[in-house]
Amino acid sequence: MSTPRTRIMYIEDKSGSLNGPARIGRVVYSKSGRSISYDGRTFQSLSGRGFKANYFETETGDHFWISGPRRDGQDRLYGGTQPVVVDADVAEAYWTSIRGLKAQAGTKP
Repeated sequence: MSTPRTRIMYIEDKSGSLNGPARIGRVVYSKSGRSISYDGRTFQSLSGRGFKANYFETETGDHFWISGPRRDGQDRLYGGTQPVVVDADVAEAYWTSIRGLKAQAGTKP
């Protein structure tokens, strides 16, 4: 049995507004690669049919912007000053491998 493919991604909830709650976390791709899972939720691509979003949650239909995180940290599709939460299990890899900063014990760089 093969290990599921995972990737650290930026996930922003677009169901309420253009700048919704956002986080950096590890998603798991389905075996076919047609859907992704995060935090017990399953997302499918809108295949270019979305307005300000590129995925929808299969259970609720809520729209999300999901993409690879940017090195400069400017991940929000429309900017803004709302915080982006980084999940603890990916924090070290995010700050060092993606953002290119040196890790400091117990804190973000």
